[in-house]
Amino acid sequence: MFLLPFFLSRKSLRGYVFVVVFACSLAAFTLTPISITDTVARTPLKAQKPLSPYLLLGYQARWPKPAAESPSSHDDSSAIYLEPEDSNIIIHPESTPTTPHQPLPPRPTHTFRSDGLLQVNPDARHPILDLIARAEDEWNTKLARASRTLPDAVREYHRRYARAPPSGFDKWWAYVAKHNVQLPDEYDQIYRDLAPFWGIEPARLQAVQRDWEGHVHSYTLGKSTPSGPFYVANETLPDDEHDRRRLLEGGFRILQLMKEVEEDLPLFRAVFSPHDNPNVFLTEEMRSRAIKAGKSGKYIDIDKDRTPYTRGWLHACPTDSPANEPPIETEAEADREKPKNKTFIYNHLLAMDPCNHPSILSQHGQFLSHGPGPSAEPFPVPQFSFCSTTLHTDIRVPHIGSWISDVEGESSEEGEWERKEDDRLLWRGMNTGIHHAEDRPWRDAQRDRLMEMAQRPKGNVEILVSDTDGDDEERVRVEKVKKMRLNHAMLDIAFAGSPGQCEPETCKEVEEIFDWRKTMSVREAGKYKYVLDVDGNGWSSRFKRLMTTNALIFKSTVYPEWFTDRLAPWVHYVPIQNDYSDLYDALVFFRGDLAGRGAHEDLAAKIGREGREWSLTFWREEDMVAYLFRLFLEYARLMSEDRDELNFELEDDR
Repeated sequence: MFLLPFFLSRKSLRGYVFVVVFACSLAAFTLTPISITDTVARTPLKAQKPLSPYLLLGYQARWPKPAAESPSSHDDSSAIYLEPEDSNIIIHPESTPTTPHQPLPPRPTHTFRSDGLLQVNPDARHPILDLIARAEDEWNTKLARASRTLPDAVREYHRRYARAPPSGFDKWWAYVAKHNVQLPDEYDQIYRDLAPFWGIEPARLQAVQRDWEGHVHSYTLGKSTPSGPFYVANETLPDDEHDRRRLLEGGFRILQLMKEVEEDLPLFRAVFSPHDNPNVFLTEEMRSRAIKAGKSGKYIDIDKDRTPYTRGWLHACPTDSPANEPPIETEAEADREKPKNKTFIYNHLLAMDPCNHPSILSQHGQFLSHGPGPSAEPFPVPQFSFCSTTLHTDIRVPHIGSWISDVEGESSEEGEWERKEDDRLLWRGMNTGIHHAEDRPWRDAQRDRLMEMAQRPKGNVEILVSDTDGDDEERVRVEKVKKMRLNHAMLDIAFAGSPGQCEPETCKEVEEIFDWRKTMSVREAGKYKYVLDVDGNGWSSRFKRLMTTNALIFKSTVYPEWFTDRLAPWVHYVPIQNDYSDLYDALVFFRGDLAGRGAHEDLAAKIGREGREWSLTFWREEDMVAYLFRLFLEYARLMSEDRDELNFELEDDR
C-alpha cells in the first residue's frame, strides 16, 4: 500500500497522504471534537475521535464558506473550512447541530410579569444575569435617544404628552444645555403627578389652592410679579420659632437653589407640606375620571361630582388590580396563590405599587400607621411634598437638605471598591418608620422586620447559587442553608443609638429584643462593599450619600422619587422587594455562597462604580434645579386660566 504513492500524480498523492494521516490521527491524538463533512454532499458526520493538531498544519482556516457552495439543507454558514480547496474537513463550533433538520432547542427563559417582577425559571440561566443585561440595554437606549437640541426636545414632548411644552420651555432648555443636564426628556414623573389636575377647570383649581393655603402645617412658595423674588408667600406653622424654622428649612433651601433661574420663573403659588410623609389621598375613581377628562380637554365638576366620604387604601387602586381581588379565606387557597418560584424586581416603580402587591400594605409603616387607610379627599388637591407613594397624589419635589456633592475620601483611592475590606451587607439606622406603641403593629414595619430577619433568625432558607454544567452556560441550583449561619457570615445589620419614636414601655421592649450598636462614622461604613438602604418615616435621606460611596447599594422603598425615571435598577443599584424575599439571593449572587462559590464581585464592583458616577452626573444641584424649573413651568400653566395659550412653540411652527 505504501508503494502506491510513487505511481500517483502529485495531486493524487496529496489526497492519498491526507487520507492516511487523517486515519492515523483519529486514533492517536486529541483535540476539541469536530464534525467531518463530505465536500460533495456536505452531510455532517460526527468524528468519533478528536482531530490531531498535526493534521491542521499547513491548512489555512477561512470563515465562512460561501452560501452557494453549501447547497445542503444543513447550515454550514458558521463552520470553518480549511484550505487547500480539495480538503474535505470542516470544523463546526461545538454548538452547531451535527445532523440535518435538528434545530437547537430554545434556551429556557424567565417570565417578566406585568407587576414589575421577574419570575424565575429554574431551568434558565441565573436570573440576575438577565436582569443586568436587560437593564443595561434599556439604559443605553435611553441615553442614545435623548434629545440633543431644542427642536428635538419639543418634538419628543409632543410625542410623549400629546400637547405643546409650557411657555418658558426655551429658557428651561437653555439652562439644561448650559449645565449639561443629562436625559432632558425623562420627566414623566412630573406628568404623572400633574395629570389629575388637567381635568379640573383652572378657576376652580385656583380656589382649591387658596383654601389649601390655610391647611395646618403648610407653607406657600410663590412669585407675584415677573421681576419680583421667589419667596415664602404664606405659612401655617407652629408659633414656636424653633419648630417654625425647622419646618421651613426645606422651603428655604428650595428658594436658595432656584436663585439662578429666579427671573425666568413664572407667576404661581404652590402649597408645600413640611413633613416627611405624603398625606393627600384620592380614590382611584376620582383620579381616573379627572385624568380621562384632562386627556380629552374636558373638566369634571368637582362640586357636583365630588367623592363621598371614603376611607381605605384599597379605594386608591383600580377595581381589577390584585389589591381588589377577593380575599383569600382558606389556607389551601393561600398555598395555591403563593408564587411557585422566586421573584426579583425588574421595574421598581411597578414593584413598589401596593395595587400590584397588596402585601406591602401590611409590611410598611407608611401604610400600617393608618390601619385600613386614611379618608380620601373629595377632589384633587395640589400639594407639594418631599415624597409620595403610588397611592398618594402629592406632587413630589427633590429634598435638598440631605444632598451632598461627594463623600469625604471617595474622590480619592480610599473609597475604591478594591480597598473595601468587609463583604457583609451593612445597615445601621434608627427604629423610624412607625410609632412604636402597644396598639401599633410596629413589628410588621420595614425596619423592625429587617431586625427580626437579621438578628432573630429561625430555621432554614433556600438560596439560589450560581452553577455551570460544564458548557459555560451559567445555571442556578438551590441550597438550603441555616439562616443563623448565613446571617453570621453575610449580614452586619443593627439599630444604632437608642430607641426613639416609641412609648416608654415599648421603647424598653424594642431595646431588649434587638441588638443596638453605636453609630458608624462615614469612614467606618466606607469599608463595606454591600450596603442596604431602607425607608424610615419617608424618603431616604441617606441614599444620595450611599450612592456616592462606590459600594453596591441594595434599596427597598415604596416612594418613587423625582429621579426614578432617570435611574436604572441593576445598572446603578440593586432593587429589593419590601418583604426582603430576594435579599439573600441577590447578595449571594454578588458575594458568593458561604464558601465564596458562584461570586460575581466584578459585576458588584461595576454597579458600585456606575452608581457613584450616576450620583455625580445625574444628581447634582443643577439636576434638581432643572427638575424644579420644569415642574414650576408646568404647574404655572396648569393653574392659569389661560392654560391652553401658555404653550411654547418653535418659530417655524408658529
